[in-house]
Amino acid sequence: MIFIYDFWEVNAVRVIVTLACTETGDRNYTTTKNKRTTPERLEVKKYSPRLKRVTVHRETR
Repeated sequence: MIFIYDFWEVNAVRVIVTLACTETGDRNYTTTKNKRTTPERLEVKKYSPRLKRVTVHRETR
């Protein structure tokens, strides 16, 4: 018997990553990324609720 969900889970290209603020360390956001096209860590400017301004958020592992 073949389990289709195991096949899709193992060969998944897109993964869920958590974004953490570089200034406070708070983990405010989650997003998905393609492992093949962006193997390096993701950096995005996002709003930090604690600082009440836009800061750089970096992917955590």
